[in-house]
Amino acid sequence: MNSKKRAFLKKKAHNLEPIVRIGKDGLNQNIVQSILDAITSRELIKVKILQNCEEEKTVIYSKLMDINDFEVVGMIGRTIIIFKENKENPSISLEWKNI
Repeated sequence: MNSKKRAFLKKKAHNLEPIVRIGKDGLNQNIVQSILDAITSRELIKVKILQNCEEEKTVIYSKLMDINDFEVVGMIGRTIIIFKENKENPSISLEWKNI
């Protein structure tokens, strides 16, 4: 993903509310499954790391980068933006192809 596409996705994610929240248990398999479920119905989601999370935000970011099922667009504060192209019902992907 190049910088223009990343900037486009950050712009699209600006008005979105976080779908998944990571709390005191940190990033576990249930949270990863919630992210995968949310990303299949939407192409672009936000994940919020709550203040009571014991893991560092950079550690969580690195763990999410290691998962190959989606692309991590970036992190703004304690919010992580995640994208996965939807093959059956593309909405953002159609606009994304023109960049």
